[in-house]
Amino acid sequence: MNAPTSEERKRVLDALAEGGCIAPRAEADALLRASSEGIGRIEDLIARRLRGEPLAWITGSVRFCGVRVRVDPGVFVPRPHTQALARRASSLLPGRGIAVDLCTGSGAVAVVLGSVHPRATVVATDVDPVAVACARANGVRALVGDLDEPLPASLRGRVDVLTAVVPYVPTDELQFLPRDVLAKEPRRALDGGPRVTTLLVRAAEAASRWLRPSGSVLLELGGDQAGELAASLAGVGLADTRVHPDGDGQDRAIEARRLDLRPTPADARWKSSVADARHRSASGGRRSG
Repeated sequence: MNAPTSEERKRVLDALAEGGCIAPRAEADALLRASSEGIGRIEDLIARRLRGEPLAWITGSVRFCGVRVRVDPGVFVPRPHTQALARRASSLLPGRGIAVDLCTGSGAVAVVLGSVHPRATVVATDVDPVAVACARANGVRALVGDLDEPLPASLRGRVDVLTAVVPYVPTDELQFLPRDVLAKEPRRALDGGPRVTTLLVRAAEAASRWLRPSGSVLLELGGDQAGELAASLAGVGLADTRVHPDGDGQDRAIEARRLDLRPTPADARWKSSVADARHRSASGGRRSG
């Protein structure tokens, strides 16, 4: 298909700008490229975008750390600021190491880890089967389940790097997100609940269960969550905490290491929950007492 003319590009750009798109030039180029690749007529692609459909769903992918990542409709779109977390995790992962990515979504972070370290073992999880299917289409070994629940027991205490981009926007702040994000993207991938650090703390507890000595955890966060989360990390045996800012100087990720293999409070709670589940299974699902 012929390259778009300057007049056609201007027409697309003007339509997107008048429709309220924040970055009309970049979006015009992406839509024109998608149309030239046979994804659809440019008029139809413009109409979808002006109805608020995420650009990545229309084009079918995003560029993330230089890698093209497939993003299916209904799947959370990887954010540019998450690339820093992915790069940092890649720098910490040994060439033949083991990485775990919780709440993987499209699998973007896991894709980067695997592309940088093709001989590493990378396992991802997500509670959403649609997201897991998308991650698998991106070549990620993805499992359906809540946080670390579906991870194979053979990885316990052997993981070099654990990452997680859990929902961390407070419920009462969702209203401040861009209109199309709130209207179209999966709410459970955005909504951190009224107490937004709950999932972050659970991810920290998971890290303390699965990391090897000196293994690292990287969790994306927002707002003023770093202080509370640093205390939670210390409480489950993770230390050497570092907070990483984004390009705007806002706290965007927190990193910590597991220093040894002494049992942590998270270990005790995990063992108790496993024992309870086994007991319920043995008694036909009934609780005693």
